[in-house]
Amino acid sequence: MTDAPKKRPPDKATLTQDPHRLKELREKNLEVAIGREVRQLRKRQRMTVADLATETGLSTGMLSKIENGLTSPSLSTIQTLANALRVPLISLFAGFEEERGAMHVKAGKGVEVARAGTRAGHQYNLLGHIGSNNSGVVVEPYLITLSESSDTFPTFQHEGIELIYMLDGVLDYRHGDRLFRLEPGDSLFFDADAPHGPEGLVTLPARYLSIISYPQTP
Repeated sequence: MTDAPKKRPPDKATLTQDPHRLKELREKNLEVAIGREVRQLRKRQRMTVADLATETGLSTGMLSKIENGLTSPSLSTIQTLANALRVPLISLFAGFEEERGAMHVKAGKGVEVARAGTRAGHQYNLLGHIGSNNSGVVVEPYLITLSESSDTFPTFQHEGIELIYMLDGVLDYRHGDRLFRLEPGDSLFFDADAPHGPEGLVTLPARYLSIISYPQTP
């Protein structure tokens, strides 16, 4: 009698983005950041300070001050350096650390907002908002509380992707032509361009997080 072959466990899904990877450290002082980029680009192209001075018409003393972050070069000077180093002007700002947005909202302090289609007993609290940013994506997190039944339920339809995470209560949530029973700990991740919304309030009060992301408009 031979042993039955053992089943291999399913392979774990692999995500391509490493959340623990750190970008190279960036400089908070603009002059130092520009100087560092100029020096690195010059050395990468095996140019001496004298070579760059010849290309730009700037003195070696001025270039030394720029590379060491001891002076604030004008925009025309930065353009001249970029042309001499054969890179886009924006490249000389690559090492500068821009301010990154963050919002901390204490419990119960989320801004209550009204969304089109909201009924009595349906409360929406916006937990934060970061406007224009380098990611090109806007994210709106809401804490939604449904405390009263209603004859009709709001149906929403908007651009972007939405994630719902159920905290308390039980409800039937519609997405397109499908209906999902959501209980505490359940999540629903979907394309928000299809009609969606709570259709059956099974156990009240119901609370869930709704996180909507959509492209940032120019």
